[in-house]
Amino acid sequence: MKEFELKLSRIQDLLNQHSLDGLLIQQVDNFAWATCGVASYVNTAASIGAASLLILPASRYLVTDNIESARLKQDENLHEQGWEFRTAPWFAGNPPLPEITSGLKLGTDGPSPAAKDLSSALSRMRSELTPEEDARFRKLAHSCAEAMDAAIRAVRPGVTEDEIAGLLAREALCRGVQPIVNLIAVDERIFNIRHPLPTRNHLKSYAMLVLCGRMWGLICSITRFVHFGRLPDDLRRKQDAVVQVDAQFIAATRPGRRLNDILAKGIEAYRAVGFADEWQLHHQGGLAGYAPREIFATPTSMEEVISGQVYAWNPSISGVKSEDSILVGEKGNEILTAIPSWPTLKVNVEGSTFERPAILEIL
Repeated sequence: MKEFELKLSRIQDLLNQHSLDGLLIQQVDNFAWATCGVASYVNTAASIGAASLLILPASRYLVTDNIESARLKQDENLHEQGWEFRTAPWFAGNPPLPEITSGLKLGTDGPSPAAKDLSSALSRMRSELTPEEDARFRKLAHSCAEAMDAAIRAVRPGVTEDEIAGLLAREALCRGVQPIVNLIAVDERIFNIRHPLPTRNHLKSYAMLVLCGRMWGLICSITRFVHFGRLPDDLRRKQDAVVQVDAQFIAATRPGRRLNDILAKGIEAYRAVGFADEWQLHHQGGLAGYAPREIFATPTSMEEVISGQVYAWNPSISGVKSEDSILVGEKGNEILTAIPSWPTLKVNVEGSTFERPAILEIL
């Protein structure tokens, strides 16, 4: 079954499960998922798109204004998927929905007084990637890894965090990737701030670059560090410890395992390397897809890992972090954002060896 037909079938099963007549999709991430990678936004920061989808058992509609309809027809060819366009003038205000939905019991992808909120169910559904989505994610991850490598190797002492963010954004955008998360910290801020929006601080010797890149609606995560001069012993110890934790997370992420059990493995690894409480200072990551994290791993997360899903774990110890996006396969996990030329540390977990990124030292 082709990707688009498979998704329509999954949506119909969801509607049947909740005894609903149709599904209204307005969120950018769900629009991209349902259309196999098309963008509905104009403002890249928007969560609600400039076009909506209405899916009924016997018909499906794309509802938008006359500005967006041209792009969605000509650039994206969405009419070829069988969407019936319902277009209103941009100055008309409300889209032409009431005439289509009158008397129907609807589900939607957000809180609504007139429809059932199916946002959580849709998040889980879209995280079960199809083979076509896996292939797109591989291309996205390769582009994110290339962008990170090019940007971080261009960093030099004296530049500001804002300038580093500009380097990373440029390398991502040149590859067709939107940097929806672009976090930069230098020197002391790396130890103090877990979500460091870039500032005018100037780099002395140590920089962290974090990228969540979006393409076709899919979102990939990667973090890397560069240090000018030999790595201090304390920082090297933390680096060695955090990759041990990361390798444990990756090893435990296998089909049938529950997220809370994987988190417990990671917490035990923190304890084993001498940093027992650090896991409490920042989330550890989880299931990825059309959001940087579709589901975070918490002590109460009961969701099971499925083959074909993508996970992004990001264990951190004050001053260091380890983060890549991985694809769960039937026989093993693949690190999608590995950078071939990057220095790595080999970690053995339960008889398997994992290569995790080291801090790049420029001497």
